[in-house]
Amino acid sequence: MTGTAPRADTLPAEWWERLGARLIEGLVFGVFYYILFIALWGVFRTVGLLELFDGRLPGVGASLAVGAGYTGYDWWAHSRGGRTFGKAIMRIRLSPEAPASRAALKRALVYPGALMLIGIPVVNLLAGMLLFAVGLLILMDKPLERGPHDRLAGTRVVKDLR
Repeated sequence: MTGTAPRADTLPAEWWERLGARLIEGLVFGVFYYILFIALWGVFRTVGLLELFDGRLPGVGASLAVGAGYTGYDWWAHSRGGRTFGKAIMRIRLSPEAPASRAALKRALVYPGALMLIGIPVVNLLAGMLLFAVGLLILMDKPLERGPHDRLAGTRVVKDLR
């Protein structure tokens, strides 16, 4: 057999490396969510709007704002350098290294874009199922381990061995 070994810089990132990167980012953006939630809760309580929507308005507002911020950060970071701070810590990156801005935006809108919907009652169930399905599809796609967001953008997550 005259096959060539894959280049070391194109080895797909392991599922646990990708999960680790998202968990790191989730912790940071989770702190932003709780700070914003507490601030919105205080504001809505002060002006008498806390009872509006059965007290869920601060959670919905914080979820939409932080989810949009995370989606925007994901797009910006991937279109500029091919990785987010979570990916940098886990030593993984996108390939191609800096995808076109439009491709990175498509990728970010599919995942983590669905995170914006997590704070909305009932819709959060569908968003959670979408995020779970993305994870399963990454596990099932062998050997490249690409999710739907990767396929849509034409990217792969690879080990950063520099």
